[in-house]
Amino acid sequence: MPEVPALRGLTARVADVFANGGTLAQALPAFESRSGQRDMAEAVAETLQGGGVLLVEAGTGTGKTLAYLVPAILSGKRVLLSTGTKNLQEQIYFKDLAILRDALGVPFTAAYMKGRGNFLCLHRFDAFRDSTRQEAGLFGESAAQVFLPIIEQWAAGTETGDRAEVADLPEDLPFWSQISATSENCIGTDCPRYQECFVTKMRQRAAESQLVVVNHHLLCADAAVRQSAYGEVIPECHYAIVDEAHQFEDVATQYFGISVSNYRFDDLVRDGERLVGAGLAADKADELGAILEYVRERARRFFDNLSTHIPTRPLQPSENRLRLTAGALEPLYEDAAALMGTLDNLEATVGLIKPPPADPERSPTQPPKQDLASLGRRAGEIRDDLRFVMKAGDSDYVYFLETRGRGLFLRAAPIDVSAIVRDVLFDRMQATVLTSATLTVEGSFDYIRSRLGLDKAGATRFLQLTSEFDYKRQAILYLPKRMPDPRSLEFTTAASREIINILEQSRGRAFVLFTSYAAMRAVQAIAQIELEYPVLVQGTAPRSILLQQFRTTPNAVLMATSSFWQGVDVMGEALSCVIIDKLPFASPGDPITAARIEAVAERGGQPFGDYQVPLAILTLLQGLGRLIRHRDDRGVLAILDPRLQTMGYGRRFLKSLPPAVITRDLDDIRSFFAGR
Repeated sequence: MPEVPALRGLTARVADVFANGGTLAQALPAFESRSGQRDMAEAVAETLQGGGVLLVEAGTGTGKTLAYLVPAILSGKRVLLSTGTKNLQEQIYFKDLAILRDALGVPFTAAYMKGRGNFLCLHRFDAFRDSTRQEAGLFGESAAQVFLPIIEQWAAGTETGDRAEVADLPEDLPFWSQISATSENCIGTDCPRYQECFVTKMRQRAAESQLVVVNHHLLCADAAVRQSAYGEVIPECHYAIVDEAHQFEDVATQYFGISVSNYRFDDLVRDGERLVGAGLAADKADELGAILEYVRERARRFFDNLSTHIPTRPLQPSENRLRLTAGALEPLYEDAAALMGTLDNLEATVGLIKPPPADPERSPTQPPKQDLASLGRRAGEIRDDLRFVMKAGDSDYVYFLETRGRGLFLRAAPIDVSAIVRDVLFDRMQATVLTSATLTVEGSFDYIRSRLGLDKAGATRFLQLTSEFDYKRQAILYLPKRMPDPRSLEFTTAASREIINILEQSRGRAFVLFTSYAAMRAVQAIAQIELEYPVLVQGTAPRSILLQQFRTTPNAVLMATSSFWQGVDVMGEALSCVIIDKLPFASPGDPITAARIEAVAERGGQPFGDYQVPLAILTLLQGLGRLIRHRDDRGVLAILDPRLQTMGYGRRFLKSLPPAVITRDLDDIRSFFAGR
């Protein structure tokens, strides 16, 4: 899309939009002009015009979303907007942009992009539907036969192919991975349904739009594809705004790593076996089927021996990663070599198979020429990834085994992603804005700068905006007078008692956030006996269902671990208290954390003070940030960890916390709620 020339005086125009009596005030009756929001919007406008990198910490209540959307729209430039969660992505596209389209009176186009796994692949769906109908009656009624008619009817009329449109599909639909548009299975322009492809259409819409709304996962997936010379996912943009930027390092670590799992082999063999029945000559079908069976057997042997030689089962659910070295993997070299040999054989064999002639009377799955090529490519990629992980020899990566349900994952993750992020994001952009409610530690951006490579990324500007909320009026911070050492056996018992006492004063209406599953379960057992309020627990239902139950159940208590510390928004009295059991230090036993601690030490830094404490402060601020989401919200923040008061580094945490009144008396909590 050709770039629309930026209008002169962008900063001045943006200031007018946010002024008292300005464009937004005239169009939106509930709009209030806020100095922090106006300052941020002007800084974003200056960056989009002048280039460089801008970091903005915008405290809760600033209104940062509108503060970056307005200058992005008025700039006339194609701007990439990346968020940390799909929820915020949907809010921007379906709500905020719709409001601004009417309020600003400026024409603009926008596109909404999600990861490929959210979309139906018409080509794979054709093949899956054919094979499922052939199996009907042989194995009884399956999930596929139950949901296939629903998907078939939806596929015939959908414009987007986004599974989110089908409310009746369960989140854990077992065969969705077999019909979704995953990159590993995509055959690109060779696909017979390419022009109808929902991913193709999504990209076309994005290529024609001024604003492209994505999430961090998709942004990193796009960068990984560009690195591998497989093209691009997101159309070329030279201006980017990254919201919830505190999450970006973790997402980049995931996407620029390497993973080999038993699930990946299962998918490869299953897709290959589907091709065997897609009209190949009998001798070729037998040959391919035999090789696939070898792959299945070798993979099963490899992962069985992996679980035997590596002690995975003693790991706790919250500690499901075990660091590996080349020495630890040595007993598996022979099995790995045999498995890689079968993958070599599979890649070579499918390259020699000539597909059958096209039959117009058969389904679009014939001829399987492109699918055969894709199968061979995937076999080669898995072989190369397995070889890399088994060597465990690249000092820039940390190697570990991860268990998840019945899955075993051999992984290699980059220890430092700063150079990668700088290369794939900042160096590609003429201007980049990164923002979040939590970017500073003790008022400094140094930590996030170093983690994202911004200390070497050229011109960088900083803007810190305090929260618009009146924490001294809206909240109190409760720190118990006496608590045992968090590492002692007595701590959980004492924490349970404090939590029960606090929840009785708040009448439920609380998040209780834990740093471990074990602590959560121990407190849950006591709370469900002693409390008269409904207790919801992470793991008993999908996250979205739990949040809906919490919002609609009077006086509910939600007990959860790390996944609820951020990206959760509950306004009003339904959430009037947030309790945190311990300071959220990342476990030094986690392979990635351990490797990063070692890297800081090797550079001559102080791992605890330079890495572990700042990371824990930002995590804690995210957890506490769940409480006050609106000017009318009031609530209690409670942190039970005594190290805030007894250790020297506790002052660093307290200095970074919102300026709420601190109390050590439970009676003050009672008085606070009585004063509503």
